[in-house]
Amino acid sequence: MIKARLEGGVTSAKGFRAAGVSAGIRHGGRRDVALVAACRPCAAAAMFTTNAVAAAPVLFDRKTVASGRIQAILANSGIANACTGERGLADAARSAAETARLLGIPEGLVLVASTGVIGKPLPMDRLLAGARDAVAVLSPSPAAAEDAARAIMTTDTRPKRASATVRIGGKTVTVGGMCKGSGMIEPNMATMLGFLTTDADISPVALKKALKAAVSKSFNRVVVDGDESTNDSVFILASGAAGNPRIKSGTADFRLFAEALAAVCTALARQMAADGEGATKFVSVTVRNAATERDAERAARAIARSPLAKTSWFGKDPNWGRVLAAVGYSGAKVDDRKAEVFYGKTWAYRKGKTADAPQLAKLAAELEKPELDVTVDLHLGKASATIYTCDFSLDYVHINADYTT
Repeated sequence: MIKARLEGGVTSAKGFRAAGVSAGIRHGGRRDVALVAACRPCAAAAMFTTNAVAAAPVLFDRKTVASGRIQAILANSGIANACTGERGLADAARSAAETARLLGIPEGLVLVASTGVIGKPLPMDRLLAGARDAVAVLSPSPAAAEDAARAIMTTDTRPKRASATVRIGGKTVTVGGMCKGSGMIEPNMATMLGFLTTDADISPVALKKALKAAVSKSFNRVVVDGDESTNDSVFILASGAAGNPRIKSGTADFRLFAEALAAVCTALARQMAADGEGATKFVSVTVRNAATERDAERAARAIARSPLAKTSWFGKDPNWGRVLAAVGYSGAKVDDRKAEVFYGKTWAYRKGKTADAPQLAKLAAELEKPELDVTVDLHLGKASATIYTCDFSLDYVHINADYTT
């Protein structure tokens, strides 16, 4: 099993440079413009929000990435460029064109991404100045990857990076990535931007297939608050600089690459859940032995998005009734006389039997930990699913009550 490292990032793979600069879009001199650029045009794939209200960058990128060839991505934080009409679309196109000019590459090879407050137009003078500054300091260094990761943060409290390596065709292939995401997360990605790079030589068709599979088991399995953003985007660029034989779908090499990509995406997804707005606890919710895979995921999502369950975890209250109730309304097949609920490895409810005082003491100890595994065993089949989430704290309300003010 391939494991990702929580280090590296978008410059871990050969052939990529990055930068993160302050352009004055956000207050306090924070980095707010990021640029990822390859040494040459790359095989590319992307996935976007399913929200019917899609931001201008999403609309622009859907068309641009269809070519399967991309060389750079410009991103800004602070302003989402969503619900900005024709001006927003024009600004997205203009920022891509100017970035291409600064890099000396064709316009059609640049994607753009934005995250932040909805409804405000981009300050184009500052954004374009930021693009110029970012081009000037592009670097393949780990420090540059860190700067870029910080430049895409909004309510995140820390940057999120990961990388993994795998041997393919006698060559070392690297996958690296960064993402941002802290709130407005679920379903199907989140208020998140994800940037993945690899030096694998892989066909665009295989790359898209691998990305779709990885996202379905990682970014699409994160829940913070049940809201889906207008800007969700995950991109992957493949430089081919590793020199491996070209990877094609359905081969052993493809399976190895897909496993490495999934490992990086899962590591990033877990970091997002752990950094949920105001979160004090990272929670993995697993439903096992469900009648169907759909039932397992439905039940796990219902638990992970339940405000009652999430607040009980914050309060360190082993209120298993809220967990089982969420399964009951999820639409999944359930029989409470067969079901079991565990916090960590400690049972809270077992086929009609409830925790007594000594058992509650054990459960309280589980809830003191910064990471909590919540497991429901339905004993109705063989399917399972895991969703990554966090608790709901008082700070979550404060962060979102004051977001635009």
